Amino acid sequence: MNRLIALLMVSAFLFNSSLFAQSKAEKEVADRVESLRLAMISGDKNALDELTAKELTYGHSTALIEDKSAFIQEFIDKKSVFTTIELTNQTVQIVGDVALVRHRLTGDTNNNNVAGKVDLTILLIWQKQKGSWKLLARQATKTPQ
Repeated sequence: MNRLIALLMVSAFLFNSSLFAQSKAEKEVADRVESLRLAMISGDKNALDELTAKELTYGHSTALIEDKSAFIQEFIDKKSVFTTIELTNQTVQIVGDVALVRHRLTGDTNNNNVAGKVDLTILLIWQKQKGSWKLLARQATKTPQ
């Protein structure tokens, strides 16, 4: 009887673990999201350029929409400064060569030398281009309190 219970427990653990395992593509996208998070904190122009598609459309929670050039320039000019970014409740869904990522972004900012806090709900759309995942679109909304 103890063996049967042990076998059932191990089987249940393995089954539940497989439900939460990420596919290779999901892991690649999650890694790119983390690289984007770090690049936004550091303001690394080259990393931001490499991570984003030339067709980028970047939507802010204020309804401002930027293209790739404007998005990167905000970091170069220190108009957009993140001192911390934390991502939670992230989901990654792969649909062909597109990945849909949703998460909550909280963090501290210092935009134009004015300290602030953000709490946003984000949708990122990544596309696999020439073997690499590129951020194609982003839309943010303020997280309801």
